[in-house]
Amino acid sequence: MVTILAGEKGEGKTKKLIAMANEAVKGSHGHTVFIDSDNRHMYDLHYDIRFVETSDFPLSNYRELIGFIYGILSQDSDIERIYIDGVFNIVKDLSNEDLVKLFLKLKKMSEKYSLDFTASANILVKDVPDEIKDLLFSE
Repeated sequence: MVTILAGEKGEGKTKKLIAMANEAVKGSHGHTVFIDSDNRHMYDLHYDIRFVETSDFPLSNYRELIGFIYGILSQDSDIERIYIDGVFNIVKDLSNEDLVKLFLKLKKMSEKYSLDFTASANILVKDVPDEIKDLLFSE
């Protein structure tokens, strides 16, 4: 399963993502990973969540982010969930077309490896491309 938390900056997407990760890890048998562009929220996460900061690994396009995630998966076959905070902060130049490609690739990875991905993005819900609107988070 792939889920997108969309909204403007400052709407509480990161807070919601952290809460989702902390709740999910409580009953999880596998591992949980939280990917962020900086370490500001590292201590807000449950200690069982693997925190990965991308600031030392400049990712210039969505393909590099996918490769980065494959690298994480290659080191741990017990990962059940990956949370990505701020895809536009992690990958600076991300067009709408690339955003679609990213999430469709995450969807394929999710199915192949039995993973759940949840990602936040600073984009208005109305601006999310139609091809991935079905992935939008709804409570």
